[in-house]
Amino acid sequence: MATIAVPNPLPSPTEDAENLKKAVQGWGTSEKALIEILCRRTASQRSEIAGAYAKLYNESLVDRLHAELSGDFRNAMILWATNPAERDAKLANKALKKKGDRYIWVLIEVACASTPDHLMAVREAYCSLFYSSLEEDIAFSSAFKEPLKELLVRLVTSYRYTGEYVDQVLAKFESVELYSAIKKKQPHHEDVIRIISTRNKSQLKATFQHYKQDHGKAIDEDIEHHGSSQFSAMLKVAVLCLASPEKHFAEVIRSSILGLGTDEASLTRAIVCRAEIDMKKIKEEYKIRYKTTVTRDVTGDTSGYYKDILLTLVGIEDP
Repeated sequence: MATIAVPNPLPSPTEDAENLKKAVQGWGTSEKALIEILCRRTASQRSEIAGAYAKLYNESLVDRLHAELSGDFRNAMILWATNPAERDAKLANKALKKKGDRYIWVLIEVACASTPDHLMAVREAYCSLFYSSLEEDIAFSSAFKEPLKELLVRLVTSYRYTGEYVDQVLAKFESVELYSAIKKKQPHHEDVIRIISTRNKSQLKATFQHYKQDHGKAIDEDIEHHGSSQFSAMLKVAVLCLASPEKHFAEVIRSSILGLGTDEASLTRAIVCRAEIDMKKIKEEYKIRYKTTVTRDVTGDTSGYYKDILLTLVGIEDP
């Protein structure tokens, strides 16, 4: 469900590296060339290009981009050019230094909208970059209070089964446990935290389906209806990221654009981080929910090369 348009035939990593060098040297940077090359390559291809660039010119491609570019375009390009696991580790570390729900979203996205192997790679990258573990830094952060802190730690340390097997009897039973806790306005109940932080995504989807069939409302709607706490809001984000990440990221994009000013950091993160994963589904969800398109909203709210890189990553979209 990615939206990256890789050229065919594909230039070699060395050829791409040479063209990138031409784009960043001389009297002016060719932002168009950077977009055309890097934003039409997959993560593995970008990694090969970065390796070839370092070998040819004895410098880091990301460091060169940082030195040559500026503003929101630079932020987006550097995020895109960085190894995905390292990128998410850096986003998580930065989020831990900020206050506000949108920064907690980042931690939940990394923990719940990732595959188990990617989350493990993020945790390994985090240790290498910051000389501590992600779970350690969350546990000792003064920004979070219990029970939110417990939920976040358990989410980032989870390694979920990735198969398709579902125990329908268990799903029905745990849907009742979830409903009982939410109805009693106890979203922080230990059974809720246990289920959300340990069950695999196929099992959770079945549980949430039973929840809606048996109780009339989707679990995320009930969480919002019966709770107004920060914990409830973050639990809802976790539920969406686990079962329907396209709904969460469509909301991130829309809320980033609405209002008096654009939240470029959130907008950039949502588009850059999901372009190779599920941007097609996000665009479909966005159109259904908001009766417009990601392309139209990005075009109306951004400009210049920043707009160009976002639209390239979003990909072709029907009006």
